[in-house]
Amino acid sequence: MRRFRELAAGVLIATADFAATNSVAVVAGDGGCLVIDPAISVADLSGLAADLAGSGLRARLGFATHPHWDHVLWNRELGAVPRYAAPRAVTITLTERDGMVRQLQRSAPGHDLDLFGQLVPLPEGADAIAWDGPAARLIIHDGHAPGHAAVFLPDSGVLVAGDMLSDTEIPVLDTVADDPLGDYRAGLALLGAVPGVRWLVPGHGNVADAGEFRRRVAADTGYLDLLAAGKPFHDPRCTKDWMRDAHERQLRTVAGLS
Repeated sequence: MRRFRELAAGVLIATADFAATNSVAVVAGDGGCLVIDPAISVADLSGLAADLAGSGLRARLGFATHPHWDHVLWNRELGAVPRYAAPRAVTITLTERDGMVRQLQRSAPGHDLDLFGQLVPLPEGADAIAWDGPAARLIIHDGHAPGHAAVFLPDSGVLVAGDMLSDTEIPVLDTVADDPLGDYRAGLALLGAVPGVRWLVPGHGNVADAGEFRRRVAADTGYLDLLAAGKPFHDPRCTKDWMRDAHERQLRTVAGLS
């Protein structure tokens, strides 16, 4: 079964069953690929590697959008290539590794832990991924997690948004940050200001066109406004226990900081 499908010229996307998790491969002219957030199960990663090989493609480098267990995976079939992330994301991956491993083993066991979270920090202040394939601009912020980085591909108009702008999940704030609401607002504003977005790929959920991208920016802005108001409210995306728990935790956190 093939996992990757073409979203735009030179941009492949695969969606795992687990939490509708999206992975992206950006193809250079010689067949080398930038692989972003490969996930989730051992079989999923093997399938992604087989898809690339079957199309005459190969991973040249990897990129993790943020330091959560489901975004820092890899396997040997994808190749021994450098895997990058924003500096703050790499720091969190190192300091929180034990907890991330526990989450991994509960949710997607069987991965090679020697490869889990083995990330290289980008140079401080980097605003793009340096490689000889299509331009890959970075939008780095702390909205969902420290060092969260969306990747914008201007040639195709594809915005790989990490764990933001989902149609199936509420905005999930970093509630241990000093200003979780302010951080998320700042990150959302940066993403909403990206010019020329034709396709949005969220970390979890459905791919969106330009009009839906704008609708999601507005929906998430509205969610943050309701959080700031400090009164209980319902969001239709809260369909699972973990999301309802996150929503209630965010209400309590924002109320406690106000």
